[in-house]
Amino acid sequence: MEKRLGVIAGSGESPALIRDQALGRGYFCVIAAIRDEADPSLEEQGGTLAWFGVSEVSEIARFFKSHGITDAVFAGKVDPRHLFQKKKLGTALLRMLDRERDRSAETVIRAAMDFFARQGIRFISPEPFLAAVMCPAGLLSRSKPPAAIQADIEWGWERARQLADADVGQCIVVKDKAVVAVEGMEGTDAAIRRGGELAKGDFVAIKVARTRQDPRIDLPAVGLQTVTSLVEAGGKALCFEAEKMPFFQRDAALALADRHGIVVLART
Repeated sequence: MEKRLGVIAGSGESPALIRDQALGRGYFCVIAAIRDEADPSLEEQGGTLAWFGVSEVSEIARFFKSHGITDAVFAGKVDPRHLFQKKKLGTALLRMLDRERDRSAETVIRAAMDFFARQGIRFISPEPFLAAVMCPAGLLSRSKPPAAIQADIEWGWERARQLADADVGQCIVVKDKAVVAVEGMEGTDAAIRRGGELAKGDFVAIKVARTRQDPRIDLPAVGLQTVTSLVEAGGKALCFEAEKMPFFQRDAALALADRHGIVVLART
C-alpha cells in the first residue's frame, strides 16, 4: 500500500524539506498550505496541495481524509499573533480553545491535534524527515569563542533551559552574564534584534529545546536568518542545542558567520 503523509505547511524552510525527504522515501504528500504563511513555491513540485486559512481546521481534516491521510506533520511556523485575532481564529477553533486552560501556541496545536485524532488522523514527529539538517555537538564556525563569550554561554545555558521549560521562550540574549532579552511570541530573530538594541553589540544568543520537547508540536530551529539577525544586531556568538533542532541553510549561514567573525557552537 502506498505511504501517504499529510503536511500542514507554515512559513520557513521545513515544509519544503520535509516534503522532499518524504517524496524521496516513497511517500505521496498531501500539503495543506496556510495562506499568507507558506511559501507559494510549494505548489511547484510534488504531491497534492491546497490553500487554507489558519482557522480552517475542519476543512483541512476533510482535505486530508479525502486523500486517505492517516499520518500528518506540522511543518514551519504560523504567526502567533493570530491567537489574539478572533476573526482569524474562526468559530470552530475558538470552541476548541474555550475548553483549554490557556491560549499559548502549544495549547492551540494540542487542541487541533485532538480534533484531528477524532477524525482518524494522527500527528507524528517530523524529525525523521529532518535528520539531514540536525547538527552534532561541536564548533561549527572558524572563529573560536574567546573567554568572555564562553563564560556567557556557560552562564546562560541553564537559564535558557529554565525559561524554555517554563514555556516563556527558547532563546535568550546574554551579555556580561546578564540576560538582556528573552524570546516571547515575537520569535528568535525579533528577540535578537531587541537584545542588540539593549546590549549595543558583543552579545551571545543561546537557543535550547525544552527538556520535554514534543517535536510534533514545535521543533525549534536556527538558520541563515538567525545568523543574519546576529550580524545586523552586532552579536558575537550563536549557541544552540545539538541534535535537537534543525540548522537550515547551514553552509550559507556559516559562511556569513565566518565573514563577520561570529562564533557558531552546537552543544548538548
